[in-house]
Amino acid sequence: MRSSDRVARRHPPTMSSSSSPRAPLLLAHSYYLVYDEKQTRKMKPYAPLGTLVTAALVRERGYEVELFDSMLAPGVEAFERMLDDVRPDLVGILEDNFNFLTKMCTLRMRRAALEMIEAAKQRGCRVVVNGSDATDRPLVYLAAGADAVILGEVEETFCDVVDVLTADPGADLGTVPGLALPGPGSSDTGANGSPDSVRRTALRTRISDLDALPFPAWDLVDVEQYRAAWTRTHGRLSWNMATSRGCPYGCNWCAKPVFGRQYAQRSPANVAEELRLLREHVRPDHVWFADDIFGLTAGWIEDFADEVTKRGTRTPFSIQSRVNLMKPRSVAALDESGAEEVWLGVESGSQQVLDAMDKGTQIEQIREATRTLKAQGIRACWFIQLGYLGEHKEDILRTRDLILEERPDEIGVSVSYPLPGTPFYEAVRSQVGTKRNWEHTDDLDMLFHGTYTADFYRMLRDILHEEVDAYNGGGATLSAEWDELWAREAEFRNLVAVHD
Repeated sequence: MRSSDRVARRHPPTMSSSSSPRAPLLLAHSYYLVYDEKQTRKMKPYAPLGTLVTAALVRERGYEVELFDSMLAPGVEAFERMLDDVRPDLVGILEDNFNFLTKMCTLRMRRAALEMIEAAKQRGCRVVVNGSDATDRPLVYLAAGADAVILGEVEETFCDVVDVLTADPGADLGTVPGLALPGPGSSDTGANGSPDSVRRTALRTRISDLDALPFPAWDLVDVEQYRAAWTRTHGRLSWNMATSRGCPYGCNWCAKPVFGRQYAQRSPANVAEELRLLREHVRPDHVWFADDIFGLTAGWIEDFADEVTKRGTRTPFSIQSRVNLMKPRSVAALDESGAEEVWLGVESGSQQVLDAMDKGTQIEQIREATRTLKAQGIRACWFIQLGYLGEHKEDILRTRDLILEERPDEIGVSVSYPLPGTPFYEAVRSQVGTKRNWEHTDDLDMLFHGTYTADFYRMLRDILHEEVDAYNGGGATLSAEWDELWAREAEFRNLVAVHD
């Protein structure tokens, strides 16, 4: 989008209250699609929603903002060029915390973030970072040169940082709540001059009134670049929104370093109004609601449908939810408001595994939810998680059989991934070696001692996908492939597997 188009496309919620900048300010994130082969193949790029909300709030404080959007950028070198063009005093590398890919904290994207920190510091910038990985491992980012790591929610903390550093570019940030800073004193500094300890400022209260936040600063991104990428691959443009933060459920493998377990929700009217403005300024053909859980209650979804109908802005959309929430009343309201696809955290066809995960769902609820969605004409898609502690051949076969019996429209398959701050991580902590994160999202490596090795789960993932492709195409069950897999099962058993 040309700079003249950007000005023309600005919408009232994200307009700056000042006509001139008070300090050069550059926002960025570090998710580069080009560094992830699997996601490049899928080509479903989304603008950095969380970063754009922060940009909009900074504007409301009277600052002008430049954005480096790494999603479709060719690499870190493009960020370096923008640093030279903008010459900012302050750089905020603020991840899109609504993007589930950033929550995986892959090693390749971490390296990109650290390279960006280094590049900004070489140019004399103050650097502040935020994201799931930085919240979990602040010392890694501080040691790379970041002046501060924002812990948890980013918007209000970053705005306070901007205010402090605008008043005094060399100021200590210890008075700003919600930060991790380099440890005090030279005694806390390593031999290379980098910190080897962290000091934390006062806790920041979480944002409870999400309606008070501005809508994202969509004009800062090149919408037409996204449109071209999407339509070239999928024939339509999908855009992202979020209606809530946090998740009240207690699945013991699920990390919530930024938004936590407390659930905060925008009003249906506020979400519907954003959708109206999004249709006006971006013109998407489809919306992806990036919430961990969209519409916790049937009443909220019904009110949202009413608000969408009132504005005449019904738009096809996809969401994530739980099987216990897909009751007929909720599903009917989803259909009315435009839902075409629901991704359900099914995880396993074994009740034993679900119970071990503290999932809080029953196999019969999986069946009922899938059938209810399909009866309403909404695609029912499942997330499947392989390799959890205590999962054996019989549990895998139950998962396979459930897929074949209920026939979800699509599945996403992964293996259990131990992330810091979760009970699951603590249970396998002693088994985790030097590799604690995947290199990229298609890694599918086992980071702990599961029943089988990673190669087995990769083969299992592939055959499960082939089964779905087969029944969607009218083909037969892959009996021979399964027989071959189980004939070789012993080759892939993890001899050091430890199960409770």
